[in-house]
Amino acid sequence: MSGNELRFQAICQVTDREKLPPKTPSRLEELWAVDVFTLSKMQACLPKEVYKSIKSTVQTGGKLDVAVAGTVAAAMKDWAISKGALYYAHVFYPMTNITAEKHDGFISVQSDGSAITEFTGKVLVQGEPDGSSFPNGGIRSTFEARGYTAWDVTSPAYIMETDNGATLCIPTVFISWTGEALDKKTPLLRSNAAMSKAAVRLLKLLGYADVAPVNSSCGAEQEYFLVDAHFAHSRPDILLTGRTLFGRPAAKGQQFDDHYFGAIPERVQVFMQDVEERMYRLGIPAKTRHNEVAPGQFELAPFFEAANVASDHQQMTMTILKNTAKKHGFICLLHEKPFAGINGSGKHVNWSVGNATQGNLLDPGDTPHDNLQFLLFCGAVIRGVHMYGPLLRAVVASASNDHRLGANEAPPAIISVYLGTQLEDVFEQIKQGDVKSSAHAGVMSLGVLTLPEFPKDPGDRNRTSPFAFTGNRFEFRAVGSNQSVSGPLVAMNTILTDSLTWVADELEAELAKGLSLEDASFAVLKEVMADHSDVVFGGNGYSEAWHKMAVEERGLLNLPTTADALPILKEKYIEALFEKTGVLSAAELESRFDVYAEQYVQVIEMEAKLVISMAKTVIYPAAFRYLSELATSITNLKQIGITLEQESAEKVAGLTKLMIDTVSKLESAIANHDFATIEDHMQYCAKTLRPLMDQVREYADAIEGDVADDLWPLPKYQEMLFIK
Repeated sequence: MSGNELRFQAICQVTDREKLPPKTPSRLEELWAVDVFTLSKMQACLPKEVYKSIKSTVQTGGKLDVAVAGTVAAAMKDWAISKGALYYAHVFYPMTNITAEKHDGFISVQSDGSAITEFTGKVLVQGEPDGSSFPNGGIRSTFEARGYTAWDVTSPAYIMETDNGATLCIPTVFISWTGEALDKKTPLLRSNAAMSKAAVRLLKLLGYADVAPVNSSCGAEQEYFLVDAHFAHSRPDILLTGRTLFGRPAAKGQQFDDHYFGAIPERVQVFMQDVEERMYRLGIPAKTRHNEVAPGQFELAPFFEAANVASDHQQMTMTILKNTAKKHGFICLLHEKPFAGINGSGKHVNWSVGNATQGNLLDPGDTPHDNLQFLLFCGAVIRGVHMYGPLLRAVVASASNDHRLGANEAPPAIISVYLGTQLEDVFEQIKQGDVKSSAHAGVMSLGVLTLPEFPKDPGDRNRTSPFAFTGNRFEFRAVGSNQSVSGPLVAMNTILTDSLTWVADELEAELAKGLSLEDASFAVLKEVMADHSDVVFGGNGYSEAWHKMAVEERGLLNLPTTADALPILKEKYIEALFEKTGVLSAAELESRFDVYAEQYVQVIEMEAKLVISMAKTVIYPAAFRYLSELATSITNLKQIGITLEQESAEKVAGLTKLMIDTVSKLESAIANHDFATIEDHMQYCAKTLRPLMDQVREYADAIEGDVADDLWPLPKYQEMLFIK
């Protein structure tokens, strides 16, 4: 069967598919966390003292008493077996942005040949995967393979079900035999601990005697595309890269603004409901679902959770989305830019800090101008983003996210802070040295008696800002849809740690001069704004004027590509930041640069090879068949005055030659491996390979616009985006 026949068969299969049989939805109370070994389940099956020990570790960050592990392991095993589990897995998050797991059976064979179930405290606490087989940036070599997983008691164990059984999943950290972090979770836990220490110190300076440990919180909005599997399986680019390397935009895209928040297609809503049921069973608080801006694009958003648990849940959410999509005949695309010409997907990370005694430390209240607690913590964020904005850009850098950042659909690559009208005014007053008031929002009157009046927010939102205050939290909008949220959370926690430490040091110094707490606080805040207000910007982040002002007048860095951004991780001031906060050693930080740089090069080169392959074996044959068919009819049509076919043939022939010539240039470019450093190699990928790939695509997409529809082999944008 030829390629174009497969395409039309796929269309028929999608439109004629059978619907999944309906099922009766369960009540939330029946679903919530039924597959999670929660504290309440522990309380029901653990001795009182053991439960108290575990609870203290989970809720207050106390040291884990390894002596209780055996008792916990036995109870965890019994609970898992009652849920149908025969295997357990230490789940960890290596530097791949995906989840890793090794499954082991509860089985233990006895000397008499019988078998029993067994799960010891030692096995619960520690596992041993191969430390050299995961990205490690040179920390482990092939002949130095030992690595460890270690139980993270602060993130609950859970059951992951399939149609044929269940597995007990235990969240763990992943470290090398020499003690370095090889994963995403270990630095996140360290950053939370460091931030808590600095925050508690500042809160005590503010006069609080009762101060609980401080934790960061996270709510990550997940955007994604759904494409019918019949279409996706006919697209080698989607299967191998997660995006379309070729494809002419459909006549209709998102220009009518009719997809965003539109009625959710029934088939998609059934999929979403299945996803949410699975999430609720795992205690993941899915809250919002809706159509996103681009056709075929959707979003899922959860409630806030503690950052470590939220990070684990985000990894689980991506897995659930992809696995559930297959059951519904979809492929879920988490790539940041699956389709050209329409919006890509991000993962906006809503981040705040707080504790059980003082609450949300980034809540301004009704009168933020006299809320010292909020002003000092918010001021610390402003200082941190100004000093370490390039780090925030670096931790969201990837080959796929480069397609979003800097375009007029996502935040620019210049990191700035949006505060909103009210807070920008308050901090400007602080900068001027006289803080008197906070602007009030007022009441929204709609001019119709039957409609209610309601208070409006004190500040607008700014969708062009990469780091925006949104009421009681900051929203880091530059994170990519396919990324782990751990890296961004680690960066935000760490820069806040540094700034809170600086604020506390300065506040102590001012208090030592005999100033009142209020005067000392405003003296510190005035210094923050005098030195760091250049990072605050409330205008259009997409405009050329801002880009020029940011770089030339305010000294902010514009790092448009991963090749530009990742080397920031090698800067001495970034190394010093992570070392003095205890979040990453110099070796661990260097390993991350090496891993991410290598991944960037590998992605670009893999995509380039696929561009060459598809251009030669898919696009060129389609163009050749079209030209062959035209050749037989051009002479006859000329006799009756029709020249369209000849014009089309000349155009397609010319485009095809240009495409093949550019493919040859790309082949030669890929063969070049003469680079002194990995930085040089990345720049070569960004400035040589990527432009050649784009040029091949430009010619191929133009060919698609002229080749007869019944000869085109690849599912088109209009089919993949609009047929559900």
